[in-house]
Amino acid sequence: MNDEQLAYFKKKLQDMSKDLLSEANKTITEMTDGGNNYPDPTDRASAESDRNFELRIRDRERKLLTKIKEAMERIENDDYGVCEACGDDIGEARLEARPVTTLCIACKTKQENYEKAKAS
Repeated sequence: MNDEQLAYFKKKLQDMSKDLLSEANKTITEMTDGGNNYPDPTDRASAESDRNFELRIRDRERKLLTKIKEAMERIENDDYGVCEACGDDIGEARLEARPVTTLCIACKTKQENYEKAKAS
């Protein structure tokens, strides 16, 4: 992968990270504003359900932030865009769709098929 492509993906990853952190900060602000006093039990239950859903989303995003950090480290170590299973280059279209990926499409397909077979 050339320097221009690496710079593009580094910026893409930085933008993803920035967006996720912004959403997390917005969630924290909304949850700590203290204006959620619901006299109706149904409203309280609905608000609690919404909060739980929001927290599950933020947990998934937290895990994605870890993957983004690891991808940034791979860029710095010149390992970005190389499949960790077979060592081949990961296609640019795959990296565009999933910039944090560590597997080429062939290895990812093989992994998914293995997991399906194991689950059956």
